[in-house]
Amino acid sequence: MSSSSSLTSPSATRTTPAKRFVLELIKPSHYDDDGYVIQWFRGFIPSNSLSALNGIVLDVIARKALGDDLQIDVHAYDETTTNVPIRKIIRRFKENGNCGLVCLVGVQSNQFPRAVDIARQLRAHGIQVAIGGFHASGCLAMLPEIPPDLKAALDMGVTLFAGEAEGGRLAQVLNDAYHQRLEPIYNFMSDLPDMATQPTPFLPAEMVRRYGGNRSCFDAGRGCPFACSFCTIINVQGRKSRFRDADDIEALLIANVAQGVKRFFVTDDNFARNQNWEAIFDRIIEYRERENVKISFRLQVDTLCHKIPNFIEKAAKAGCSQVFIGLENINPDNLKSAQKGQNKITEYRRMLQAWREVKVLTYCGYILGFPGDTPKSIETEVEIVKRELPIDLLEFFILTPLPGSADHQDLHNRGVWMDPDMNKYDLEHITTGHTTMTAEELQAIYHRAWDLYYSPDHVRTLIRRAAVGGARASKVITMVLWFHGSVLYEKLHPLQTGIFRRKVRTQRRFGLPRVNPLIFYPLRLWEFSITSLRLYQYYRRLTRMKSQVLAEPGIENYTDIAIAPVTDDDTESLEMFQISDAAKAAVAKAKKLTGIIDKVRAKIPVTISASAD
Repeated sequence: MSSSSSLTSPSATRTTPAKRFVLELIKPSHYDDDGYVIQWFRGFIPSNSLSALNGIVLDVIARKALGDDLQIDVHAYDETTTNVPIRKIIRRFKENGNCGLVCLVGVQSNQFPRAVDIARQLRAHGIQVAIGGFHASGCLAMLPEIPPDLKAALDMGVTLFAGEAEGGRLAQVLNDAYHQRLEPIYNFMSDLPDMATQPTPFLPAEMVRRYGGNRSCFDAGRGCPFACSFCTIINVQGRKSRFRDADDIEALLIANVAQGVKRFFVTDDNFARNQNWEAIFDRIIEYRERENVKISFRLQVDTLCHKIPNFIEKAAKAGCSQVFIGLENINPDNLKSAQKGQNKITEYRRMLQAWREVKVLTYCGYILGFPGDTPKSIETEVEIVKRELPIDLLEFFILTPLPGSADHQDLHNRGVWMDPDMNKYDLEHITTGHTTMTAEELQAIYHRAWDLYYSPDHVRTLIRRAAVGGARASKVITMVLWFHGSVLYEKLHPLQTGIFRRKVRTQRRFGLPRVNPLIFYPLRLWEFSITSLRLYQYYRRLTRMKSQVLAEPGIENYTDIAIAPVTDDDTESLEMFQISDAAKAAVAKAKKLTGIIDKVRAKIPVTISASAD
């Protein structure tokens, strides 16, 4: 993507003739276990950070925030779907006297090594580079001193940006870059901007087309009121939620629909806690009906969203087709250890069935590696989830002390070993010790959990459930192919995958040797061919399975424990509520609370009004 506009020199006394300012926005990818950049012909998850930064830059250009006579050329890349043209960027800067800035945006901890490797190549040519995102922001917010990897970047002459770029912060950095006076660190963590008055995120159509399903993204709010110890959101974006308004969202939809983009990923960590949710849903519903446009989107919500009156119903009416839910675990002790008190296992079935009733596909996150976990306990829990909860898709994560989280801060302060290689902090590698399992045991049960949940028998069950309600069976098997196929054949978590893996010989982690072309390319051709064949064969098995299940006699009357109506007897008959003392205590607490609520309601007088004829 490229755009340009005329901007003047920010200095009133500057006599330098008008010239261009080159701005490169790069969302870096991540290295695989062999040190190659993870990249795809088409991606699945668009980058909200890139979308937000691009929107801010377009606003800076439109407002001529830096003046009138300086032309700014913007180029944006998501490395998960695009080969970043490093040589071309270097050449573009040289032709412009190195007047410009390269921003590595939205850099998570597992992407930081790749970001530094890109910066290293650019800094060797004297190009100004800044790195922002959750890793830099989280470390500067939570650690008493700058960690070694950030120090190494600073020593290289890289600028670190902590916090959010709205509120004029990006314009300030661009101004400093133009004058060659970038500061080593810009730390805005103590001053998070209001969202209602900020530029809306935007990705041009040529970038959106690089994502499967032609899907863009935006955040309608930031921050989260909860206190989960493994989460970085609350320490980077704050505990106080901040929101865009319905006008902003409508303007964003209009701009995207005008370029043919109608599908979105709403990246709010928890849209259910967005105070503007109803106004936003109402505006989307109105826009869909007025313009006759079939807008659809994915949401992320918490496990108590069903208790918000009309939330789920309006979400579906507005176009929500898929929802991600941080289920995390069914063991109350594990939830308590992570300060995830808002997750009530006694509400899981009601919540999941509420989404099922409006035919929205549910996919839930499940964390492995809590202190009390064992391979046996994890296997037992997965089987219970399969049998008793009406979840469509389940994705597994290893409990990881991400920099910026309270868990990471606690381990750091206590001097507990954590792997120094940030590339492993992708929620699928072991990065610290466990109380009951070796690293090998935890890694093994992580991979086994995927096979347990997506066993042929359970996939048939998912199809049967889809046949009698909920999401379409075809959508379910497509998602099974993505989720399970990614782990089986690409050896990557589905959130890191896409369509047709690219592997560039020259894009390897700094310090690792380049493989001889005569060896690399034949081997890569074999890898690509065998992986594609296995994925195709898996897809064929799934489609045959779907056809067989849908042809079963009486399929229209299928039922099982998970999709049966919730009753008061569930807490006595379902294993999820009887498996441990913690589960039984959670049930007792829920019953006590229900009893108190019922007594209060019984004391509230009922007023009956009538009108005379």
